[in-house]
Amino acid sequence: MSTEVDLERLVKRPGPAASTVVAAGLLVALLTFAIWSLIQVGFTVETFTESAGKVGPFLDRMLPLEFPPAAELLRSIGVTLGVVLCGTVLSAVLSVPIAYISARNTSPARWLVPVGRSIGVVARAVPDVVLAMLFVLLFSLGSLPGILAIALHSIGMISKLFADAIEQIDEGPRHAIRSTGASPAQEFWSGVFPQVLPSWIATTLHRGDINLRGSVLLGYAGIIGLGYDLRLALESLNYHLAMALALVIFGLCVLFEIASTVIRAQLLGVAPSGVSLGSRLARRLSPDTSHSAFENQGFEGRVDAAMRRPWTPDRIKSTASIILAAVVVVAAVIGSEAKWLDLFSFWSQIPFLLDRTWPPSIEPRTWTNVFDALLVTLQIAAAATLLSLAVSLLIGPLAARNAAPNKPVRLTARLLLLVIRSIPELILAIVLIIITGLGPQAGTLALAVVGVGLLGKLIADSLEEAPPGPQLAVHSVGGTRTQVFFSATARLSVPALVGHTLYLFDSNIRSATVLGIVAAGGIGYYLIDATRVSRYDQVTAFVIVLVTAVVVVEGISAVVRRALR
Repeated sequence: MSTEVDLERLVKRPGPAASTVVAAGLLVALLTFAIWSLIQVGFTVETFTESAGKVGPFLDRMLPLEFPPAAELLRSIGVTLGVVLCGTVLSAVLSVPIAYISARNTSPARWLVPVGRSIGVVARAVPDVVLAMLFVLLFSLGSLPGILAIALHSIGMISKLFADAIEQIDEGPRHAIRSTGASPAQEFWSGVFPQVLPSWIATTLHRGDINLRGSVLLGYAGIIGLGYDLRLALESLNYHLAMALALVIFGLCVLFEIASTVIRAQLLGVAPSGVSLGSRLARRLSPDTSHSAFENQGFEGRVDAAMRRPWTPDRIKSTASIILAAVVVVAAVIGSEAKWLDLFSFWSQIPFLLDRTWPPSIEPRTWTNVFDALLVTLQIAAAATLLSLAVSLLIGPLAARNAAPNKPVRLTARLLLLVIRSIPELILAIVLIIITGLGPQAGTLALAVVGVGLLGKLIADSLEEAPPGPQLAVHSVGGTRTQVFFSATARLSVPALVGHTLYLFDSNIRSATVLGIVAAGGIGYYLIDATRVSRYDQVTAFVIVLVTAVVVVEGISAVVRRALR
């Protein structure tokens, strides 16, 4: 009898871990909040019906498109690309030391890890347009404040992902280099950095794509370029010119994403396996290294080749790509028209800026007003994330190689996601505000549409990366395509889906804040309004509130992700 009891105890399924229960509770709470937020924002069938009736008059005000003179347009494009590239490259360089102290396996001291991570959180939380407005106080008007704003804001994302990649390296090469008596610097640059170089390049290029779409906002801080031209056109109600400029920005975003895929393939020597337009173009341009001369040599030949590295066509092409990248950076430095000498003369303005920004103050507003505005921002972000998730669950599988019914459907879905992903949130919000009117609905819908492009792509990639074993097992016992998808493919991708959705929610909080610049509501409206009237003590207070909210959301995301591993 006792033996049977012991057997029942052994085969009894253990209960869920405490962390899993907490994570599940947090997910249910976030889902409930998102549904409630969608209701509070006020999305109804009547809203869409009324808005649809305004599309016709809006198109009449927009068409025909009126492009500026070619010389002026090319100059604005050059300045915009220069600002974006300079800011992104600068952030990539500055992110290296921050990621170094943020990673647990490379940080010189344990207490530096939270310091480095905190720098990243604060940098991500403060919108680049607010940073640009603050830098305008330190520097003269021009493009330099925009470059520095992009650089500091981008450090948050690049340093975080770079530090995560460092923590996941193979420690073998690093320990081998350490055993030879190498210094910590040699250990990092020879044993760590080569392993994370692909991640660093990929993250930097991805951030550059985001910065290009976000550069529209910098025009509202007085930064010259396409964003500033768009702002002037909208303020003068010249929608013919405004929509023409918006179309140019959209085209640049599409081209930049394609170019970033090709550049990454050329610099790393790895042909991507994706089916996007950029991936297919990169595979055609990438060299075929499957039967290199190095592999066909004997042992002595390999040693000799490793010591002398002959100038093979592959090496010539790789070197030419690096030189071309350097030329592009130099061209960006010149084309940005930045007054670089101001970096040596702004120090006298720092006491003035500190006096204007400290101590923080919210007067004449009350804390009730501030928390209500923060709640609106969170509602916009949560409702937008929920709408994006609902649509992405339909489009994402259609873009996955192992889930789409056929190749034409997959390619069409991938192209649709690329187009959606290239639309700047601000431009879409402006269009929707013109159609639907002021309020959180326009901001929510803008974030939801753009979020589909990002989340749909991430879902498709996660489905394609699902382990093939369980899928083959279900198929081998007679499972249909639908049964394979729901029983194996989708089920194995749930942790990644949750992680990507939380990442989108975190990103939407910052984007919802920025959309306050066009009166989409929330604490962003208070933040931008304070900068317009030069109440920088209010800016400091609102930034502290925003950073606190971002830290809380990131903490929740970390708990959920850890439980799903």
